[in-house]
Amino acid sequence: MSSQPPTDGITYAAAGVDTAAGDRAVHLMKEAVAATHGPTVLGGLGSFAGLVDVSALKDYDRPLLASSTDGVGTKIAIARVLDRHDTIGQDLVAMVVDDIVVAGARPLAMTDYIACGAVVPERIADIVRGIADGCALAGCPLVGGETAEHPGLMAPEDYDVAGAAVGVVEADALLGAHRVRPGDVVLGMDASGLHSNGYSLVRAVVDARGAALDEHVEQLGRTLGEELLEPTRIYTADMLALLEEPAIGDGIRALSHVTGGGLAANLARVLPQGLAALLDRGTWTPLPVFSLVKTWGQVPQLDLECTLNMGIGMVAVIAADQVDAAQALLRERGLDSRVLGRIVAEDELPAARAELDHAVRGAKGVDGGTVMLTGQHPGW
Repeated sequence: MSSQPPTDGITYAAAGVDTAAGDRAVHLMKEAVAATHGPTVLGGLGSFAGLVDVSALKDYDRPLLASSTDGVGTKIAIARVLDRHDTIGQDLVAMVVDDIVVAGARPLAMTDYIACGAVVPERIADIVRGIADGCALAGCPLVGGETAEHPGLMAPEDYDVAGAAVGVVEADALLGAHRVRPGDVVLGMDASGLHSNGYSLVRAVVDARGAALDEHVEQLGRTLGEELLEPTRIYTADMLALLEEPAIGDGIRALSHVTGGGLAANLARVLPQGLAALLDRGTWTPLPVFSLVKTWGQVPQLDLECTLNMGIGMVAVIAADQVDAAQALLRERGLDSRVLGRIVAEDELPAARAELDHAVRGAKGVDGGTVMLTGQHPGW
C-alpha cells in the first residue's frame, strides 16, 4: 500500500531541494565569478549560457578549438573530512586548462558543474570562489556553471565537481609529437604537491597508517591535511609566456601535463613512434610527501611512479638551444624547472641495468614513443 501525501501537498522543498539555498549560493559567489570576466565576456551570472566575444579569431589563419573536461576525484573526500572547500576549485581548473595549454592553446572560457546531496550555500560559494581563483591564475573567464541538488541519490554532505573549458590555437602553432626531434631536451616543471591524482592510493595509505589529518608531520612541516589539500599548480599562464616569447616559443616542441598515470605514461603520449625520452631520476628529488606515501604504505616505487606525479607537474620538450632562456623566464615567473633528460632514437636506448630501469611505450590509447626512467632520486 502506498503512503498518502500530506494534506497540504508535497513541495519541492519537502522533496529535498531548497531553491532558496541555491539562490543564496549564487549571491555569495557572484562577485568572485565576475572578477574573472574581461571585455570578451558578455552578460553576467544567471544567463542560460555564457557568452564570449571571439572576434579575435577572425585574425587567425586556421583557428583550432581545443576542449577538455575533468574533475577532482577522491581528493574531495579530504576536503569533506576537514570541512575546507576553498581549494578544490583550483584543483578543478588546473585539471582542465592545463590539458588545453598542452596543445599550445589559450583557454577562452570555462564552466563548472557541482552535484550535491544538499545545497549548503557557504560551501558551494567556497567551491566556486576556488574555481574563480583558479581561472584568474589561468587567465580564463568562468562564464557559467550549474549546481544540482540530488537528494536521495547523494547524502547531504556529498558533492562532486566537474568542469569543462575551450581554447584556441593557430593550426601551424599546434604542439605535439610531430614537432619532436632527436636531441631535444626534456624540461620538467615542479609540482606543488600531489596535485589531484592518485588520491585513492594516498587515502588507502593514510587509512592503513591510521594517521589523523590534523596530525602535524615533521617531515612535511605542517599537518597531513594541509599537505593533502595543497592546491594543484596551474601552469597555463607560464606555458603561454614561454610560447609567446619570440626567442623561446619556436623551440617548444611539445608539452605534457603529468596527471593520472604519472610522468612516463603522460610524456609518452606526446612523443612520436621511433623516438624516446631518456630520463634520469637523479636530476630531481621528489617532495617529502611522495617518500612519505612510499614509506607509510610500503608502496613499490614503480607503482608509485605509475600513479603520482612524483614532483613534476608539467613537462616541455624543447630545442636544446632554448633551454637556458626558457628556464630563466620560468624563474622570473617563480616556477622552478630542471632538465630531466633528452630525446633519442628508440634504438639508442640503453639496456636496463638496474631493477628500477623502466620503459613505458605509448599510453591511454596513444601509440606514441617510449619513455625510459633510469637511476634513482637523491636520498631515495
